[in-house]
Amino acid sequence: MAIIVAKWQSETMDEQSEITLETVGPRLKHLRLRRDITLSRLAHETGLSTSTLSRLEAGLRRPTLEQLLPLARYYGVTLDSLVDAPRTANPRIDLRPIACGDGAVIIPLTRRPGGIQAYKFVLPAGRDDAIPDLRSHEGYDWAYVLDGTLRLVLGDQDLLLGPGEAAEFDTRTPHWFGATSAAPVEYLSLIGRQGERAHVHTAHTRP
Repeated sequence: MAIIVAKWQSETMDEQSEITLETVGPRLKHLRLRRDITLSRLAHETGLSTSTLSRLEAGLRRPTLEQLLPLARYYGVTLDSLVDAPRTANPRIDLRPIACGDGAVIIPLTRRPGGIQAYKFVLPAGRDDAIPDLRSHEGYDWAYVLDGTLRLVLGDQDLLLGPGEAAEFDTRTPHWFGATSAAPVEYLSLIGRQGERAHVHTAHTRP
């Protein structure tokens, strides 16, 4: 029974993902034209190439996590509103998972546009010999590992983070996230614009 349910959930998400991603291109183009900016200007602001942006807007390329994040940040919208992801069946939670072309699943945890955004990421098991495609863009990121091992390549550092470990960095530093070959990885991420950081306060024990 568990296998049947898992298969049904997977097939349903795949179908919803195909329908959802078909609308991403026109939405991206609408946002760009509404701001009256060129593809070259958008490429400079997001770190994506003009050819990639053109193919995304034309629906000729399936968007990945690394492409959606800088676009959502630049336009000041949430990821789920950018892709118009279908709502889940649980009205109490009402999260809108986003399945990306690279197998990653993104679950937005905040609803307001602008400011620091919170997400849960689930990345599929990867290859240990994979060559990371490092990207850089404006912003600040804080990541906390929930399960599995997160591989974070940050500049010339190649880090492995386990459950309970966290990392924070300026996203202008070239970086890449991935899972090891052992298993998928789940982590939380707080992503802000340049100058916005997550502030962690330590509770002091009373004497």
